[in-house]
Amino acid sequence: MIRLTLTALALIAPAAALAQDGTTLRGTGDLGVVIERATGSVLVVDQSDRAALCRVEGLGDLSHASLTFSPDERYAYVFGRDGGLSKVDILACTLENRVIQAGNSIGGAISDDGRLVAVSNYEPGGVNVLDADTLAPVAEIPMGSKTVGLADVPGSRFIVATWDDGEAWLLDHSADPANPQITRIPDVGANPYDALLTSDGRTYIVGLFGEKGLTTIDLWADPPTPRRILPDYGKNEPDLPVYKMPHLQGWTLAGATYALPAVGLHQVLWADAASGQETGRTDVAGQPVFVTARPDGRELWVNFAPPDNGKVQVIDSMTHEVKQTLEPGNGILHMEFTPRGREVWLSARDDDRVVIYDSRTYEKLAEIEAQAPSGIFFTARAHRTGL
Repeated sequence: MIRLTLTALALIAPAAALAQDGTTLRGTGDLGVVIERATGSVLVVDQSDRAALCRVEGLGDLSHASLTFSPDERYAYVFGRDGGLSKVDILACTLENRVIQAGNSIGGAISDDGRLVAVSNYEPGGVNVLDADTLAPVAEIPMGSKTVGLADVPGSRFIVATWDDGEAWLLDHSADPANPQITRIPDVGANPYDALLTSDGRTYIVGLFGEKGLTTIDLWADPPTPRRILPDYGKNEPDLPVYKMPHLQGWTLAGATYALPAVGLHQVLWADAASGQETGRTDVAGQPVFVTARPDGRELWVNFAPPDNGKVQVIDSMTHEVKQTLEPGNGILHMEFTPRGREVWLSARDDDRVVIYDSRTYEKLAEIEAQAPSGIFFTARAHRTGL
């Protein structure tokens, strides 16, 4: 009888809980944000319902935008190409605050305690650090260079690479946020174009445009020193035209092996994570942009630069072979797995939609209308170092 009563109550209960004032209560763990690059707006989405909840407008130039989340998953900090930093309340679906902190920015990060937001700038260069609550300026760190690959490091620290000088700067804000302790790491390589930090906060990997190979920096070492890896890839092969630079944020660590997008080659590169030595290559359908691992690491999903950006390929992480080729739509710019990897969401910019696939059967499950979508970000990122 008790079980029957509980079942009956469940059947008549509302789909969403209500607060005392009658407003709908909603958790943040199931939410995500889609960048709508052409209209200066973002779309707040629900993973379980595979649906858009609302649109927030007025975020400026989002032609090359990224974002990060507050630790409570409520706020998204959106970094626009026009130097704008926007704070979006994804529960209230409102633009909480927006500031122009520089002339041209390329991305940013939030400190591990959630108190500081750092922005990487092309113009005038360097890094600006702001209060995460108010967006008031905290520190301005000129570097005399365009900066790329900004990531949060445990202990209220950030790391960034300099395009012009080929260095990395480690910024420690733990003692005095307004006056960080700075460690400059020289000889990283010619023209770093992107970088990433491994999820344990130890290894900073820098992609180089001005020379072959990549550089890793062990942040546990004292002092941190750079080490070249994959120095010979493509050494005896002509480079193809680079229509879109790969994004190292789409790297993956599959077991004890790195999988990385090649620059100017139709290949995914494999390297031993411990030694940095190349262990293999996989020929793919075009120039890879993102090489994104399913959360369990068993498969990698790869998208491509034009003219092959209507395709996505799936690579087996054990055999390194392409096992599936999909054509989800036109202009596939970004891929995001749900936190446990059951689904993958793909932005089809030129079709004005987000396409959702089952990551194991490769069956298309749903579509969501969006305005020229690019980046897709789920709130689980709030709890991952380097994102």
